[in-house]
Amino acid sequence: MNKSTAAGDNGIKPKEQFVHSVFEKIAGKYDTMNDILSFRRHKAWRRFAMDKMAMRRGDTAVDLCCGTCDWSIAMAESSETGCVMGLDFSEGMLAVGRRKVEERGLADRISLVQGNAMNLPFGDCSFDYATIGFGLRNVPDPIQVLSEMKRVVKPGGMVVCLELSKPTVQPFKGIYYFYLTRMLPLLGKLFAKSYEQYRWLPESLAMFPDRRQLEQIFRETGLERVKSFPLTGGIAALHIGLKENVDV
Repeated sequence: MNKSTAAGDNGIKPKEQFVHSVFEKIAGKYDTMNDILSFRRHKAWRRFAMDKMAMRRGDTAVDLCCGTCDWSIAMAESSETGCVMGLDFSEGMLAVGRRKVEERGLADRISLVQGNAMNLPFGDCSFDYATIGFGLRNVPDPIQVLSEMKRVVKPGGMVVCLELSKPTVQPFKGIYYFYLTRMLPLLGKLFAKSYEQYRWLPESLAMFPDRRQLEQIFRETGLERVKSFPLTGGIAALHIGLKENVDV
């Protein structure tokens, strides 16, 4: 995925500007639309990811593109005492997430910050886990984001990506792409008054690596023991890699 050239004097690239505008517009409807468009499967995918992560009491995490904070909340509850940092560049999404964090009584253990996943404002080896959920396909340079995730996890720490993917088996593949390109934008218009924003989703997926390609990118980033898991016929995938443990 090629980097965009800078736009204007604010240093924000065209793709980043567009993605930011998308999520600012749909923030209030984001959770509802996720339920509708994935038939609530995104909740099962996140539970599967948490099972594979096997967090322990006191583990810490940073959740990139945290959106409305469902994954941040799940990790804070799983670690019981560990702190979780959520980062997103959409203040509208963070505002929704902040309310959910407060409602769950987790404001003392979940900190939210507006920031750029390509340039994380955290020190090296700061967290046990770095996660990104349905955000990697939206960034200008996925390799840069994965490199940053690797940088901020401790030796032996885990980098985790949950993302939409590309089914390969017919006839499910054909049915899925018909839904994605024809039905999904119409549902976005009906329920969120956002036709253009949801028409962009299949376009973003078309340019994104498939499961095996992303698995290789994980390895090229220097992550070890890389695994990927297709979910719901391959329409989503979980990728996991470990940072080298220098003590081993």
